[in-house]
Amino acid sequence: MTTKLMPGAPVPALTVPTVGGGQWDLAAQTPQNFTMIVVYRGLHCPVCRAYLGKLDAIAKDYAEAGFSVIALSMDDEARAAKAKEEWGLSSLTIGYGLTEATAAAWGLWLSAALREGETPVFAEPGVFWVRPNGELYLVDIANMPWARPDLAFLLSKMPVVVGKAYPARGTYSPA
Repeated sequence: MTTKLMPGAPVPALTVPTVGGGQWDLAAQTPQNFTMIVVYRGLHCPVCRAYLGKLDAIAKDYAEAGFSVIALSMDDEARAAKAKEEWGLSSLTIGYGLTEATAAAWGLWLSAALREGETPVFAEPGVFWVRPNGELYLVDIANMPWARPDLAFLLSKMPVVVGKAYPARGTYSPA
């Protein structure tokens, strides 16, 4: 069962190992504006390859806009390392080993493999912007590989977000 995260509320803890060594911990991130977490389906996904390629190409722009960025999946270390190398992801931190429980806590949809080469269970795509204080600002969760937000368009909204102190939306809850 997945959970629906509430914009403006604290997000669950998130710690994953990274390709090349070390641990990435959301609580340890100190971006100027946001930490962006991009969940991808895994090495088996050609749409993920294209999407992360676009993100890798503009990772410098996100860093200049005050972001800490990670892309992560439920793949194991070998598959994540292969994706980083074969997909040419030289600018991104790649995390791996996301668990089913953590994926569910973040509200991600899970899928079972349909064909050879897919991880037995994997998380469907998600994009999250988390404020430095740990509050969720933006969330986009998909149940299909091709339903993802345009990363360059999202980045283009930073002047509105920061300059006009645009608040998190979707926070209304009827009594």
